[in-house]
Amino acid sequence: MNISVVGTGYVGLVVGACLAETGNNVCCADIDAKKIDGLRNNVLPIYEPGLEPLVERNQKEGRLSFTTTLQDAIASAEVLFIAVGTPPDEDGSADLRYVLQVAALVGRFMTREMVIVTKSTVPVGSAAKVAAEIAREATFPFHICSNPEFLKEGTAVEDFMRPDRVVLGVESPRARQVMTEVYAPFVRTGKPILIMDIPSAEMTKYAANGMLATRISFMNEIANLCDKVGANVDAVRKGVGSDSRIGQSFLFPGPGYGGSCFPKDVKALVSMGAGCGVPLEVLAAVESANERQKRVLVQKVRDALGNELEGRRIALWGLAFKAGTDDMREAPALTLIEALLHEGVSICAHDPAAVEHARALLGNRIDYAETNYEALVGADALVVVTDWNEYRHPDFERVKRTLKQPVIVDGRNLYDVEKMRELGVRYHSIGRPSA
Repeated sequence: MNISVVGTGYVGLVVGACLAETGNNVCCADIDAKKIDGLRNNVLPIYEPGLEPLVERNQKEGRLSFTTTLQDAIASAEVLFIAVGTPPDEDGSADLRYVLQVAALVGRFMTREMVIVTKSTVPVGSAAKVAAEIAREATFPFHICSNPEFLKEGTAVEDFMRPDRVVLGVESPRARQVMTEVYAPFVRTGKPILIMDIPSAEMTKYAANGMLATRISFMNEIANLCDKVGANVDAVRKGVGSDSRIGQSFLFPGPGYGGSCFPKDVKALVSMGAGCGVPLEVLAAVESANERQKRVLVQKVRDALGNELEGRRIALWGLAFKAGTDDMREAPALTLIEALLHEGVSICAHDPAAVEHARALLGNRIDYAETNYEALVGADALVVVTDWNEYRHPDFERVKRTLKQPVIVDGRNLYDVEKMRELGVRYHSIGRPSA
């Protein structure tokens, strides 16, 4: 099948490469010429495990191509995915201008009957706006499908190739038949393709992310309460998660959620509710709780080093909002860094993937280390912000020798409290006793 994907960001690139992997002829289009030139040379604009070899192999075998000429991508497509950005507007609602610009071009340049798929995260009612925009100039029949993505950064390729479910919002037999065919190779293990109306598909994406964000913020607040009453959040999490109605997922406390999805989608859902006269008070509280949580590590550093932080130096392990990605959008590390810099602290940071993005955002306001141990040199304390695997089992004796004093603030609860006590480390984590 001839498939085009407009937008080569995080979603579009994963979608294009994975669809090419199953034998489709896929053309990915973007107006960013520098990005397209890089992709043609297998230089990816994002860090995502497993994606680079997929892009390289499918380009080499002629199934995947990249272009800046949107007209050609549209004209050749039987199925076209719109995967451009929907950034939050000033009121928190999703900005559809890029989606609708692509829709207008589709109407102008389509050369056959097509299925047009909204892959971008868009509010309920957006597919109707896309259809209206296409219809202004279209001279061929077309069919709209809403196909929200549920990719987790760091495991996006695996998530696409082996999805928990595929959600398809369709309103014509043709769209249903074509899209079922597109996704058939990915659900051979029996995972469901859920066919529904378009508004329900659009809502499903927001509802899923809202629920996951709620679990994170809820457990963070429980962890903060554990700090105050002397409980251990690890025990609480296991006790709660053992309930079959709840489960263990997304109950690990930390410095707050970030990234491209949860913050934006929670804001958009709250805004959508307000526009419909349905105040989503739970999600508004989730958003407020997450913003507060991003400042918890600042207080933890004060608890560890005293309230006078001016002149101190901090080693930071982790900059990306989560392990497995170089994404720093809404990253808790940014809130921590800005607060510490404001208090006169100097910072040396390490991250396996996100340093270049950090340089673009922070410049030379902080120092960057080639290795995680190099970041410790001359530091008064180590703060762990991102749960990369290489931070999970460090050489603690080396950590102690390199730091000016053995102080660790662990924002991901990676280390055992009793072990830290035995090692003589002054250890602070989230929702657990300090050592």
